[in-house]
Amino acid sequence: MKYLILVGDGMGDLPLAELDERTPLQAASTPNMDRLAREGVLGLTQTVPPGKEPGSDTANMSLLGYDPAIFHTGRSPIEAAAMGVDLALGEIAFRCNLVTLDHTGGQTVMAEYAAGHIDSETAARLIESLDRELGGSGLRFYPGVSYRHLLVWKDGPLGAATVPPHDRSAQSVDDVLNGGGGLELVAELTRASWPLLKDHPANAERVAQGKPPANSIWLWGQGTKPSFTTYQDRFGLGGVAISAVDLIKGLGVLAGLDPVEVEGATGWLDTNYAGKVAAALKGLEQGDVAYVHVEAPDEASHGGDLKLKMQAIEDFDRLAVGPLMQGLAEVGPHRVLLATDHFTPISTRTHGIQPVPYVLWDSENPRQGEAGFNEADAAKGVPEPQAHVLVERLVEGF
Repeated sequence: MKYLILVGDGMGDLPLAELDERTPLQAASTPNMDRLAREGVLGLTQTVPPGKEPGSDTANMSLLGYDPAIFHTGRSPIEAAAMGVDLALGEIAFRCNLVTLDHTGGQTVMAEYAAGHIDSETAARLIESLDRELGGSGLRFYPGVSYRHLLVWKDGPLGAATVPPHDRSAQSVDDVLNGGGGLELVAELTRASWPLLKDHPANAERVAQGKPPANSIWLWGQGTKPSFTTYQDRFGLGGVAISAVDLIKGLGVLAGLDPVEVEGATGWLDTNYAGKVAAALKGLEQGDVAYVHVEAPDEASHGGDLKLKMQAIEDFDRLAVGPLMQGLAEVGPHRVLLATDHFTPISTRTHGIQPVPYVLWDSENPRQGEAGFNEADAAKGVPEPQAHVLVERLVEGF
């Protein structure tokens, strides 16, 4: 038996007036996901446990089969695992975003939480300069993908009340930069990045091209090294984790799944879907499990762009779910877990704690129903209060 876990990040949403009070999942054309919903066990599941922030770290940890209430120590340590950075005792990992801040009008506003989805090569030049100028004395910057990078801080401010930058899109961030909530050291380091980034040739090139400059770092999601029990130890299974996002690769590493580098995987609408599909099918030929994650719906939601979110959902269905299901038909018996990790409503542009749609589907036991893969139909299905148990059901049968 082969096992495929499919995650469309941030697809969950609320009914929208411009969609006649339907959600994007209801309004989008998703024949492949709808087929799984009709033929599988459909319901809503809670991916974010009480007391945890509704992020992709906790939500995908749940969908991988790990209870965040037990295993979650912070977002950035997971990304450190993906980058091969082994945290030592006393080292705190921070997500280090490159962002665009607007200082006009008497306040500082988060103009672009992703610095215009800066390309990885340009971002690496900036991060390497920051490491040369600000690194040392217990600080080390590591380049990642696009706007997502890593800072390791010896004895850093673990308890600082950091804020995800996408939660402040087009809003003032002066409260964070003024250093309340234990943020004094974070704010000081953030401000120290400004003159270095402002005068960097890479940003001059971006401005000349009409692109937003990555004129600040933004630190958040800090934590210490976590410890997981691998899929091999739990189930006797191995496999692959496929995503453009270091967070998901890191979760895969911690679970004992090999993170696959797919050329052209960007985390955006232009990601290499064909490459991801090929990597997943190859991983299933050689192993047992493939965890395939697509970031684009979430990114479109953070930008508040309904048209792009609809495109991202339909691309996920047409370019990922459909080809993967066709390829799996040649592999032999298989089971699928399909889900969105969390809500990212267009109306709020940030993550929500609502229970999300899931489907469990078995090639050897297809069912006959009339539901589609969306929030409303899932609410009529089989509820699962704890998403981390879904993997056990996937492996053991349902």
